[in-house]
Amino acid sequence: MRLALPPALLAPLAATLLLSTTALAHGPTPQKVDQSVTIAAKPDAVWAVVGDFAGMSNWHPDVAKSVGTGGNASGGRRTLTLKNGGTLDEGLDEWDAGKRSYSYRLGDADLKALPVSSYSATLTVSPDGEGSKVEWLGRFYRGDTGNEPPEELSDAAGKEAMNRYFDNGLKGLKARVEGKAKQ
Repeated sequence: MRLALPPALLAPLAATLLLSTTALAHGPTPQKVDQSVTIAAKPDAVWAVVGDFAGMSNWHPDVAKSVGTGGNASGGRRTLTLKNGGTLDEGLDEWDAGKRSYSYRLGDADLKALPVSSYSATLTVSPDGEGSKVEWLGRFYRGDTGNEPPEELSDAAGKEAMNRYFDNGLKGLKARVEGKAKQ
């Protein structure tokens, strides 16, 4: 059996389908950053530095100050004051010393700090030969989740900023653990 629609209904139906598909195509899409670094130190030595959720200012060169509450327990919080003047308010979702890993997420966005509207991240330290591998994986949305964001709040701007932030952090951690940074 074949269903036939009157021609008067075909044009409005086609227009509705086209507009709804177009609108969906412009919305924000999840972005991902995945970076890693090899460090010439045992995993436990690396974890001793990076495993303190509130201690990021001790190794990340972009972080001027780090203040935490709740320690390394799920629900713990840290406020990072960046050298660019922005702040990141982050909550700890999971911290596992046995796996040398923790996951956290951004609270309220500060677009001056990073041009992203939200993110979640996981940092993991694992053995790599005689040393360690630190992997930092983040997922986020651009700073402006509207259909036509300004360039400084676009997917590309968010990805560039998160890549730079993770890269600087991993380089800072490597320098700190390998003894090349001020202790």
